[in-house]
Amino acid sequence: MIYLDNNATTRIAPEVLDAMLPFFKEDFYNPSSMYSVAKSAKLAIEQARQSICTQLGVTHASEILFTSCATESINAAIFGATKANPHRKHIITTAVEHPAVLEICKELSRNGYDVSFIGVNQQGNLNVDEFVRALRPGTLLVAVMHTNNETGVVFPIEQLSGITKETDSNILFLCDATQSMTKLSIRLDAEFQNVDMLAFSGHKFHAPKGIGALFLRRETQWKKFLHGGHQEFGWRGGTENVAGIVGMAKAFELAAATHEDDTKRVTRLRDKLEMGILARVPGIKINGSGNQRIPNTLSLAVHYAEADQILFELGNKDICASSGSACSSGSGPSHVLTAMDVPLIAIGGAVRFSLSRYTTEEEIDAVLDEFPKVVNQLRQISPLQDYVDAKSTEWTVARAPLYHAGYTEARGGAVFR
Repeated sequence: MIYLDNNATTRIAPEVLDAMLPFFKEDFYNPSSMYSVAKSAKLAIEQARQSICTQLGVTHASEILFTSCATESINAAIFGATKANPHRKHIITTAVEHPAVLEICKELSRNGYDVSFIGVNQQGNLNVDEFVRALRPGTLLVAVMHTNNETGVVFPIEQLSGITKETDSNILFLCDATQSMTKLSIRLDAEFQNVDMLAFSGHKFHAPKGIGALFLRRETQWKKFLHGGHQEFGWRGGTENVAGIVGMAKAFELAAATHEDDTKRVTRLRDKLEMGILARVPGIKINGSGNQRIPNTLSLAVHYAEADQILFELGNKDICASSGSACSSGSGPSHVLTAMDVPLIAIGGAVRFSLSRYTTEEEIDAVLDEFPKVVNQLRQISPLQDYVDAKSTEWTVARAPLYHAGYTEARGGAVFR
């Protein structure tokens, strides 16, 4: 099997699993228990916390709170901020955030909050001028992802958080770093020094599912979201996932040790896949092309073919990819590509490949062999094939029928390449 859906989840590194196993067996104790044998579990949590703090440039160990996943971290961050600052009712986010942020903001907008959804351009870059115009003294929260999970495009968090604090130092800045964690440099004592809250999840970088964290900078105006016991310095009740915490810390350490080599190799393989597909398959656009992207992500807009069919045929050849966020699969056309003004015909053919440190050259060669065959086969039976100029690979919307369920209008006269 060739697994190229690492933005959805990653395999657990063998070293991570080895580090976790003792806490399923001999060190299985509840870390809050008072007897002496449970101290090993408690100590393991604090050692893991300190290790993660070191990797991220976090000064105080109590600023890292362990959660079940990035979605919980984001919920805790946003709802904790609204509870602590009830007099502030304005939130800024982007139109291309992960559903974990977008759905909360939509819910808040239905309950009296003014939410500004900042757009992106056709390359997927955030409209910074629009962002600046939306900021105002009295804004409660800015929530912007570091890296888009569908396109891999990187947003300028250092710039945006700096502008935010210059506008009003009391505006809270939340960064969803789920896709960029360990892939890009994140230092909360340097370029991210104006970030108040930062969320991430271990299963995106070869740690297990079910473990995440929230960085919560000291003095942040915030109230706890999950009530219960005294765990996590009293901020998040619930018995800690000791094995998961240890595993995530180990994954951090592994990523740091091999970061430079992994980045170079994965970038080279991603670029080989990108250039190979462009050379072999006409009617392809790279979403986010020309921008800074995380090294492992390649998002394609495939004209004249449906993504579901492409992925099904690839799956039959033991190649795993996706059409975008696993958390929004089956919910209709991608909100990210829609915000980028990608043609409707190409949104329907969106395919995302995401690599990892375990991806091999042979796997990329195999995909380059199979992917063109799949796309060509599907285009031959597509009702849109009659509208394709094989020489120019241009397609005119005004002459073509609608074919994607849910599409209600064509963009008349536009020519897409």
